[in-house]
Amino acid sequence: MKKLLFILFAFSFSLLNAQIVENPVTWSWETEKISDTEYKLIYNATIEEGWHLYSAHVDPDVGPYPTAFYYDTIPNFIFKGKVEETEPHVEYDPNFEAELAFFSNKAQFWQYITVPAGKEFTVKGEIEWMVCNDEMCMPPEYKDFTFTITPLAPLAESANSLTAISEVKSNTGQGILANPVTWTWETEKVSETEYKLIYNATIKEGWHLYSAHVDPDAGPYPTAFYYDTIPNFDWKGGVEETEPHVEYDPNFEAELAFFSTKAQYWQYITVSPGSPFTIKGEIEWMVCNDEMCMPPELKDFTFEISQPDGEAIAATKLDKDGRTMNMSFWTIFIEGFLGGIVALIMPCIFPMIPLTVSFFTKQSKTKSEGVRKAVIYGVSIITIYVLLGMFVSVAFGADALNAFATNPWVNFGFFVLFVIFAISFFGAFEITLPSSWVNKADEASNKGGLVGIFFMAFTLSLVSFSCTGPIIGSLLVEAGTQGNWMGPIIGMFGFSLALAIPFTLFAVFPGWLNSLPKSGGWLNTVKVVLGFLELAFAFKFLSSADLIWKTHWLERELFIAIWVAIAFLIVLYLLGMFIMPLDSKQDRVSVPRLLFAMVFSIMGFYMLPGIWGAPVKLISGFPPPEFYSESPGGAFNGGGGGHAAVNPDAADFEFGESCPHGMNCFNDFDEGLKYAKKVDKPVLIDFTGWGCVNCRKMEENVWVDPMVNKIINEEYVLVSLYVDDRDKLPKDQQGISETTGKKIKTVGNKWSDFQASNFNANAQPFYVVVGHDNLDPLITTRAFDLDIKAYKDWLKSGIAAFK
Repeated sequence: MKKLLFILFAFSFSLLNAQIVENPVTWSWETEKISDTEYKLIYNATIEEGWHLYSAHVDPDVGPYPTAFYYDTIPNFIFKGKVEETEPHVEYDPNFEAELAFFSNKAQFWQYITVPAGKEFTVKGEIEWMVCNDEMCMPPEYKDFTFTITPLAPLAESANSLTAISEVKSNTGQGILANPVTWTWETEKVSETEYKLIYNATIKEGWHLYSAHVDPDAGPYPTAFYYDTIPNFDWKGGVEETEPHVEYDPNFEAELAFFSTKAQYWQYITVSPGSPFTIKGEIEWMVCNDEMCMPPELKDFTFEISQPDGEAIAATKLDKDGRTMNMSFWTIFIEGFLGGIVALIMPCIFPMIPLTVSFFTKQSKTKSEGVRKAVIYGVSIITIYVLLGMFVSVAFGADALNAFATNPWVNFGFFVLFVIFAISFFGAFEITLPSSWVNKADEASNKGGLVGIFFMAFTLSLVSFSCTGPIIGSLLVEAGTQGNWMGPIIGMFGFSLALAIPFTLFAVFPGWLNSLPKSGGWLNTVKVVLGFLELAFAFKFLSSADLIWKTHWLERELFIAIWVAIAFLIVLYLLGMFIMPLDSKQDRVSVPRLLFAMVFSIMGFYMLPGIWGAPVKLISGFPPPEFYSESPGGAFNGGGGGHAAVNPDAADFEFGESCPHGMNCFNDFDEGLKYAKKVDKPVLIDFTGWGCVNCRKMEENVWVDPMVNKIINEEYVLVSLYVDDRDKLPKDQQGISETTGKKIKTVGNKWSDFQASNFNANAQPFYVVVGHDNLDPLITTRAFDLDIKAYKDWLKSGIAAFK
């Protein structure tokens, strides 16, 4: 528990620093032949300066994760001893307040194994490690490894002897051979919305490079292109290549397709005009000559595609039904604006309004000059916060921000972060920026002119951070996880506009200052209530992590009970039943406090029946789904005892466990399709996610409608596919996506790739109606939309199309 808590706090600290930190360790591995029956598996780690990697033998109870090597099922050999390593440093580690063994710059680990002579085999597994520096720790990471070992005896029979033959050559005095392939890459513009990614290979004489389409079971590695997270474009077809030679390959004793001297591969993509972007990934390839093969190699590539300026489409991007997404941006703007209004009535800012306005009016010779300075001050506030939003967008990127929504570690980190914000608002401590920043900004504000006014606004931003920081952090998290790079910018524009308007208006109409309420204890009351709300939203992030991990820490009943408790605590606080550290003593309850206490009382009593399973539509999307509960009808207690009547033909089929509202559903598409064919019904594919708030809103506001529920249950076969399910796939189902080039290791990876490959979409919720013969949608696909009648009509049109 100590280790877990430390990692969470360390991770939240990294989030406070507002940057994505790539894991600073790179790994490589190799084998060394000791004898005909003994090999040494060697793991090499290169560590960036300032970071340290922990020994394989540190005590995990002290805090850090030791470096560990997990192996898949391993035939034909046995371990000889334990993992060994180079000599680590043993020093006091301030992160865990203990003497610990770790490595800096470089580390090497190795494991001896004994093998039967002449038996070839493969060793697969993954490395788990953790790194820290003097300020923070990274969450544990994993990397797959593969050793392909073909012992030397008998050499003539070793068809797949990649490592062994290379070792023979080096032992004859040739030394380590450089890989005989060099790569370049370029882009070609095909049209305004289409580009061609081109990979050129130059191959040394006497060697040959394999096609991207050779069967890996035949022996060689096909040339492959793996892509990192890819924003703003879609694939068009698969990888293509120039015409290869097809000849008998003596290395693998088969007819294989390969290239000599030169080769070219390409991939077409379709893009949104006017949207510059970067594509990163790596090439994997293998080469052979008539005597030997080189081990597979990897090389990173980067495409920088800067399109001509075009109409900005981000704010009018269409979903699958052609509806604009402007509403989501308006929502982000409104949330930001409301956050700015809340910030205005915080104790760090509210008292500054009359002081700042009085400064401008008294220091100006004319009223118009005072108004002009106040306007510049307001514009400066907007500029500062919009620049902050731009920094977040550039530092993280739209796709990385969107991925946060389904990453359990990120959600857990945000839970800890929001708890820290809440405790700060309660008055336990203040989150402040370094005083040197404030002093330098204040000095710059004395210069006068436009620069001086700008730095006055900057000083306000720094001084008020203890109040605005948690609000800004909450807004950036919410806007960022919408998955569009404009989100944080729009959110900060709304926030800063709400801050700037009062300073400008009161400068134009200084008489209005007399109508402002006087500063007092009510300001801290606002701050404490906001702290309770931060605490409530913290549990939303914990719930998302819990749903993805399926740990059942926070089932629906407990989540609602926590929110009910927080609502009633706010009521007791507003009625003066207890006070917080920075509160002044209240002799009476004011009318506003009483009214707000009534609002939170109503919310508390409204949510209370939800603990026993009653619907709570007003907070739909926030609690876990109804089937994620302790109730007998929940899917995690007997597979959905509240399901609707099942067709007698379903005896041979296994229904899914994760089905909303006690419906019959499948969580595997193939199984659902087989059942649909048997009962002659169309398939309704529901692409959903454990961490998807809008999915829960659809289920609890639309699917709960009696007619919608009846149509889905009686006329369709429902297949709910969770794209963020972290359960591992069986080994024979794992692999590389042909669409994105990414690894498919989990159930969620499988269904996410299924959605992207077949329907060219990756958002949730996403609904598709298909028949039995292919995956072509029978009607238009559908996304998030709470219009019950429209959804009902859509379902009926799907039935008509199927018939």
